[in-house]
Amino acid sequence: MSVQTERTDTGTAAAPGVRKTDVTPPGDTGSARRRGGASAPYLLLLPALLATVILLGWPLVKNGVLSFQNLNPRQLILHLTEWRGFDNYTDVLGGSDFWKVVQRTVVFTTVNVVLIMLLGTLVGLLLARLGKRMRLLLMLGLVLAWAMPVIAATTVYQWLFAQRFGVVNWLLAKAGWSSMADYNWFGTQLSTFSVITLLIVWQSIPFVAINLYAATTTIPKELYEAASIDGAGTWKSFTSVTFPFMRPFLWATTFLEVIWVFKAFPQIFAMNRGGPDRLTETLPIYAFVEGPGNQHYGMGAAISFLTILILLGLTAYYLRTVLKQEEDEL
Repeated sequence: MSVQTERTDTGTAAAPGVRKTDVTPPGDTGSARRRGGASAPYLLLLPALLATVILLGWPLVKNGVLSFQNLNPRQLILHLTEWRGFDNYTDVLGGSDFWKVVQRTVVFTTVNVVLIMLLGTLVGLLLARLGKRMRLLLMLGLVLAWAMPVIAATTVYQWLFAQRFGVVNWLLAKAGWSSMADYNWFGTQLSTFSVITLLIVWQSIPFVAINLYAATTTIPKELYEAASIDGAGTWKSFTSVTFPFMRPFLWATTFLEVIWVFKAFPQIFAMNRGGPDRLTETLPIYAFVEGPGNQHYGMGAAISFLTILILLGLTAYYLRTVLKQEEDEL
């Protein structure tokens, strides 16, 4: 038996199945591709950033410039520009009315946010425990309440709490409180704020409830089973399992509600225009009344700019708290 051997020249011939390819020198195409991939997120964010600068940044700059001017109908008609420097700010900060409004706004925001978060959390937990049909029905009602236009909802509440023909006064009179048959809900500061608070809480609960219900769906059921085996009750399961998972959602939702309530304008203005006797004015209402209302636009711009600074301070505090929590968790 003869064995034939085939001689190959390794220097001139390649092995079967092996193809010679050109090797790209490092630092050419690969680095350019990496640079293009790194800049892609910024290019995608560019349209949103441009829209933010145009729609928010430019009006904010114009408002800041206006806050240093003395602008009233005379200046508008004659096209005059009278600069006051910081006089608008000193007049606002030096007066007692501004600080009363700030205190009122803080108390109003605190009460509303506490009620919104408490009731919204309870409704969100209820959604997690209901059956499929009841959950769908409740979520439908929440979405309808949330989707209702603000002015339409405010008008409905004005009808409900009307002095002579309001449904609330009629129900209270039928229930035995005959003195409430002709009660003026918009005649005092406390009663007016009570109606406005009820309206804002009713409008805000759906967002909080649905948001927190979505957070409960991310909790593994095995954790509840382990807690049950360890003998944990309902409250212990909530504090040890549910609440730790919901805490980031609670922080984010609370922050959004603080901003939303703090700058609430249509509910308060459409309900009673900041009355009676300007006792229900918050900072947005105060800025509007002192600005376009009294035709002193520079003063209104200064108040609105101070309101923005307060909101930025709240935002900075929130971001600092969140970053600190993340560092503690790491």
